[in-house]
Amino acid sequence: MAEQNRPRRSALYMPAPNDRALEKAKSLNIDAVIVDLEDSVAPDAKSEARAKASAAVQAGGYGRREVLIRVNGLNTEWGKDDILAAAASGADAVCVPKVESVDQLTAIRTVLDEGGAPAETGIWAMMETPRAILDVHKIAAAGPADRYPVTVLLLGTNDLAKETRAALTPDRLPMLAWLSQCVVAARAYGLDILDSVYNNFRDEDGFRRECVQGRDLGMDGKTLIHPNQIGPCNEVFSPGDEDIDWSRKVIAAFDTPENANKGVITIDGKMVELLHLDIARRTVAIADAIAADAG
Repeated sequence: MAEQNRPRRSALYMPAPNDRALEKAKSLNIDAVIVDLEDSVAPDAKSEARAKASAAVQAGGYGRREVLIRVNGLNTEWGKDDILAAAASGADAVCVPKVESVDQLTAIRTVLDEGGAPAETGIWAMMETPRAILDVHKIAAAGPADRYPVTVLLLGTNDLAKETRAALTPDRLPMLAWLSQCVVAARAYGLDILDSVYNNFRDEDGFRRECVQGRDLGMDGKTLIHPNQIGPCNEVFSPGDEDIDWSRKVIAAFDTPENANKGVITIDGKMVELLHLDIARRTVAIADAIAADAG
């Protein structure tokens, strides 16, 4: 599946020490499983969690889901060993917290190479500090690469709130500029971008509102902390039936012989350009991928 047409609506964090949770993830309707070695693991349990994460990923059984390991940062005592383990595990990507510079990306790629990771192993870079926001365009620009490309940017608003002292309000007004800045950087260099977690997993209405906001800002999906969040998240970030039908109509219209060389056509009284054709093709590709997974 082409990276740019891969559904990434829902990415669920699963604590590496929790064997039951890792097994349950194999049956959940999620697009990505992030096996966590960072926030959910106590310092004295890091080594054991690393071994469990590696074993779970190597054992497989996650089907079409992307499988990642979220490592500790390279500036910690566990970071390098985490990345080496992820490199050998066969994970689709490594999720790296608090990426702040291109130099950090270079260091991560060096360790992945040292660990013998396949060249297509991706990096999901977390944007969760002021320095990350200031340099997000440089980080995104360094993302595309033949070896160990950055494929996804992840927002981390909890850490951003801590580091900036900005409030985590329901409308996220204090952070909207930062969120949009990251979306623009991701799109400029062909990366996907996922919204941050929503802390109150029992507040479905609030969670759904934040999903809608993230979608409207241009996000591809959202990171999750509880299985109860999967259904609403997938619903919000999936193309709607009307969008799919319209997209198929746009593609069909441009495919007719009389429109083969046109840059602008009219459909149902609406002016439609080639840029709308690009949007329509991606919408249909995402919808078809979701339908194939469901089947």
